[in-house]
Amino acid sequence: MPNSMRTIEVDDEVFAYLQRHSEPLVDTPNDVLRRELLKGKKPSSDKTSGRKTGTLMPIIEAGLAAAGDKVRHHQSRLKRTHEATITADGWIEIPDGRAFPQASPALKAQTGSEINGWGQYTHVPSGRRLQELREEVAKHLA
Repeated sequence: MPNSMRTIEVDDEVFAYLQRHSEPLVDTPNDVLRRELLKGKKPSSDKTSGRKTGTLMPIIEAGLAAAGDKVRHHQSRLKRTHEATITADGWIEIPDGRAFPQASPALKAQTGSEINGWGQYTHVPSGRRLQELREEVAKHLA
């Protein structure tokens, strides 16, 4: 049955995992399970994914990035490197399990500072800044 809900029981450890990997006041436990179980697969629609599509989705759809790709920012002065993962629905997931629909809030969560995620995150497989990838997509759409 489409759109029907089932009840499942989970132990405390699984529930704690769901809490750690959810965005407060946005994700339901179902959202987290869907995201974790379908990693690397494109959601069938926004209604079934339970959350809006992230801003990296046009880059994924253009074939310039893929779910599971890493993005990285290196703070040379502090000698710290931050990595995150692009999700199937165009979000950025940081190592603590929180996911963000936009690059800058994700990088701010990692660095503790207001920072331009588009300009500072590098897409690891291509070696290009997210901003470059976004501009390429925009150029092809124009």
